[in-house]
Amino acid sequence: MASAPSSPDLRRRMPTAIKILVAGGFGAGKTTLVGAVSETKPLRTEEVLTDQGVGVDDMSGVERKKTTTVAMDFGRITFGEEFVLYLFGTPGQERFWFMWDEVALGALGAVVLADTRRLADCFPAIDYFERRGTPFIVAVNCFDGAKRYETQEVRQALQLKPEIPIVLCDARAKESCKDVLITLVQHAMRIRTTTGP
Repeated sequence: MASAPSSPDLRRRMPTAIKILVAGGFGAGKTTLVGAVSETKPLRTEEVLTDQGVGVDDMSGVERKKTTTVAMDFGRITFGEEFVLYLFGTPGQERFWFMWDEVALGALGAVVLADTRRLADCFPAIDYFERRGTPFIVAVNCFDGAKRYETQEVRQALQLKPEIPIVLCDARAKESCKDVLITLVQHAMRIRTTTGP
């Protein structure tokens, strides 16, 4: 009868878990991004928008939106046997921000998803991650029909430091979302290398 593997063998086979947050304003495409890149059917906590949100949620620019995330989105990507990336999409409305502290614990970094139709909506997420010292990048979701801006214009509008990466993306496209996540992980690792654990 074969003996049970020793604990070093178990540790060698357990993949390293990496937690990433996807944040941003209401309707920026967070749920779409998590769903596009997750290898499993993502966990979604979306509810239909009702009349109760009238006067509470600003729908300007996203009038066609029918549902909203009320807790979080969750997805997973496995990289061989070494790494598992866990994606947590945060709710965008202010009334759900109280959950961010719990969701942010242990995160390697965050993607702040920006919508150029409502660019100011990503300020709270940027402020939050700056205050926490969480590495983040800004991913501009290029919605059909929305005005396109150069990354330098976005940097200036959001008053971002030069070292914060800005990428353009399509939150519906898997490869585009992968590029966003790769940029975030590279940025977070650079910070970790220069500042230590």
